[in-house]
Amino acid sequence: MNRFHRLLLSVSGGTLLSLPWLGFPGWVLFVAFIPLLYLENFFFKYKEGFPPVSLWGHVFLAALIWNVLASWWMTKVSLVGVGSAMIFNAFLMSLVWWAAHSIRRKLSSPLGYISLVVFIISLEYLQFKWDIEWPCLQLGSVLANPVKIIQWYEYTGTFGGSLWILLLNLFLFQLLRNIQLKSPLKKTITSSTVLLVLLIVPSIISFRMYSSYMEKENPINIAIVQPNVDPYNEKFDMEAETQKLDDFLRLAAEVTNDSTDFIVGPETLFEHQTLWKEATLDSNTFLNRLQNFLQQYENTEMVFGVSSYKVYENEEDITYTAQQNNGIIYDRYNTAMLFNKAGEVQIYHKSKLVAGVEKVPFQKYFSFLKNNYIDLGGASGSLGRQNEASNLLAEKAVIAPVICFESVFGEYVADYVKKGADVIFVITNDGWWKNSRGYKQHLLFSQLRAVETRRSIARSANTGTSCFINQRGDVLQATNWWQETAIAGSVNKNEALTFYVKHGDFIARTSVFISVLLVLLVFVRRFA
Repeated sequence: MNRFHRLLLSVSGGTLLSLPWLGFPGWVLFVAFIPLLYLENFFFKYKEGFPPVSLWGHVFLAALIWNVLASWWMTKVSLVGVGSAMIFNAFLMSLVWWAAHSIRRKLSSPLGYISLVVFIISLEYLQFKWDIEWPCLQLGSVLANPVKIIQWYEYTGTFGGSLWILLLNLFLFQLLRNIQLKSPLKKTITSSTVLLVLLIVPSIISFRMYSSYMEKENPINIAIVQPNVDPYNEKFDMEAETQKLDDFLRLAAEVTNDSTDFIVGPETLFEHQTLWKEATLDSNTFLNRLQNFLQQYENTEMVFGVSSYKVYENEEDITYTAQQNNGIIYDRYNTAMLFNKAGEVQIYHKSKLVAGVEKVPFQKYFSFLKNNYIDLGGASGSLGRQNEASNLLAEKAVIAPVICFESVFGEYVADYVKKGADVIFVITNDGWWKNSRGYKQHLLFSQLRAVETRRSIARSANTGTSCFINQRGDVLQATNWWQETAIAGSVNKNEALTFYVKHGDFIARTSVFISVLLVLLVFVRRFA
């Protein structure tokens, strides 16, 4: 295999891996790793002539192509920041392959392939847990379309999908190698049987789960508003904010009646820099108007997003994210707010913040980074956040208020459900991604969360796709891109806890444990 053929395999692998993020079916990933596995096998076969690092460059090229093609829409926010993240993530992905390849060389082929699987899943898990999260390229997440094949995610979560994809690629590669090497027929038949069972059995189980799943009738009626504000040309003065309030109430009135339990608005619906001080919400003029609007209806409550802030009077209360302006020390928050006709307010502060946009990574440990940020939506500096998920306790439901990026985190959303949430409201502003794959990919995460938790979802997007999602993950009444509109419907609450909600990402944690054992084994063998 000459250099051109090796580069062709790298480009092919990166392109195949990116296709599901570009709108192609998720099952493309069942074969997407084959070019890279052929590359890895080549460098293993000719290891005397090539050092282990030879594989690294080829996989880095493939990973970089995958990151760019799958995530290019994120550069609409920050070309430099997102571009740097793509390069760094491609480096981590290639590092995983190099480590697994090295173990295969030093120990054995089976341990090498086991290492590859658990290292990839461990890296995916890291991307959910550290301070520069990049979880949007998780393999198992793109199987949400169609949801009929991933109903078993209620047991495994998306890491079960990642494991499924990796195993299918490895067994298919083994089958192709057996055919290429003209291995004994018995060996080829065994490989074919294992591959078919691995492919068909989970699919059949999922289809049966989908067709047999019945929601318990426990409905709440919801009105969802999609105001369609352009975040790139948005103004933040009082006149502009008042116009947004007028538009929101006009749209809500079109679909609200006495049977409506909730009106749901999007993330950061209101963003005036001084209006939403949390200590003085009782005198907030916007809340007064919203309260007057709710008086027309019997038991309707509202959930919507604002940019709020909290002023610190005592030094011991000041957080590491706090900012100072004209002698005032305060935190700004991306906030979800529950409001009722009695004027009572409940607040949730977004916890999973977007690195480089809403937070400076590792600022807690490196205070000199405090003012390094990307300015979006009129905010400056890192936002404050709360440390864990918490629910909004309404009269008719216990609501998981999931704000935008938080819908990507399966285990985090499951925490809401553990704490009693019987329905999920996703509020988001997908206008940042314009008319790209961004808002479409973001919708898939809500479908995944519905299947994992078996919770119905009401999704309000500033623009993009507002919709209802049932407990099987089906999208209902989806709105169009760049459309000012409102929709009304009902969803069923659910109190049952799935296996995934109870146990979380156990596949990922197991992979991390095995990865540590394999690394220790390498060190023991080396120094024994």
